[in-house]
Amino acid sequence: MAGTELFGQEERKEVMDVLETGVLFRYNHDAQRNGIFKAKIFEQEFGTYLGAKHTHFCASGTAADSLALACCGIGYGDEVIVPPYGFIAPIEAVLLAGAIPVFAEIDETLCLSPEGIEKAITPRTKAVLLIQVFGSMAKMDELVAVCNKHNLILVEDAAPALGGSYKGKMLGNFGKMSAFSFDYYKIITAGEGGAIATNDDEMYDRAHKYSDHGHDHIGEVRGAEQHPILGYNYRGSELGAAVVLAQLRKLPYMIEKQKKHQHILKQVLLEFPEVKLRLVPDVDGDSATFLSFFLPDNEKAIRTFEAFQKEGLSASYWYRNNFHYHRQWGHLKEMKSIFNLPLMKINNAPDYGKMEVPESDAIMQRLMMTQIMVNWSEEDLTMLTTKMRLALKIALKK
Repeated sequence: MAGTELFGQEERKEVMDVLETGVLFRYNHDAQRNGIFKAKIFEQEFGTYLGAKHTHFCASGTAADSLALACCGIGYGDEVIVPPYGFIAPIEAVLLAGAIPVFAEIDETLCLSPEGIEKAITPRTKAVLLIQVFGSMAKMDELVAVCNKHNLILVEDAAPALGGSYKGKMLGNFGKMSAFSFDYYKIITAGEGGAIATNDDEMYDRAHKYSDHGHDHIGEVRGAEQHPILGYNYRGSELGAAVVLAQLRKLPYMIEKQKKHQHILKQVLLEFPEVKLRLVPDVDGDSATFLSFFLPDNEKAIRTFEAFQKEGLSASYWYRNNFHYHRQWGHLKEMKSIFNLPLMKINNAPDYGKMEVPESDAIMQRLMMTQIMVNWSEEDLTMLTTKMRLALKIALKK
């Protein structure tokens, strides 16, 4: 992903600022810091970038998902509608909350479909956890309307689409709370790290407390702080915040280059009538981290995947990928937990071993994806377009 392409003096400078103070913890010790507060500065700049009233830096994207669910009051026995495509971390967060993941269908946006959500709603449904997948967005107007119609809380995991927007509004601003990840494979990275964003004062007040054992963060002496609520340790460190702060300042450049490079590769796909581009509800809002497209059937999708690999091109056929699609989540289907999850004690809990999402399967069987890089040169792009054209001609026998 883009962030790992652009490590440089900026990241080193921010980290050295922290190391020179000797204070790696994000709270207190003000006298030692010499005015160095990387987590606070990152939160201010990230909020400005997103157009969100509040953000809070935390330990990981998974922590951010857990934090968002907890702050929204999602807990034991609540059903949360989730997609079968995307990394499993948000589903793990639902399980650890004591809630019940209920899988709904995706559409050709590759995100949850409004119709799929409607069909999955039961009297126990409390929330929808939407993953904005790989640079782009769901059908946001329709999806938000469904949530409002049924009084469901929308939690937005916008980690895979950081920098994306819909009708001028940055992704991560459509739900009651949103989650972001800054792990090694995200568009901006801290190695590990995450954040929540919200425009709700109460949600933010819960978030900074809950992520730090319930501390109220009032006063300058940590040992004298009060604990109005129970919490956990989802804190991020000053070192992680320092790295991602430098990365955040590069994000507009990353998005600009990705959009330019994606557009060039997209023109090759448009030469082939059998190829259909992913449905992007707001093309201008695509952060362009990937280029996703559909082949006419699974046989041609596999042939295209193999042809891309043979040409040394980035290629993902997610239908049989180990990480991002439900077919390979054997540990979930068999509930291979090292301890008793609350779900195991709930009556009428879903049997994930029998989960069926035929509409999603039909979409995923035809899906191919190639990654977009920031540092490609003009020569790289010329070579890539030539190889893509050749691979597609071979796969489609044109």
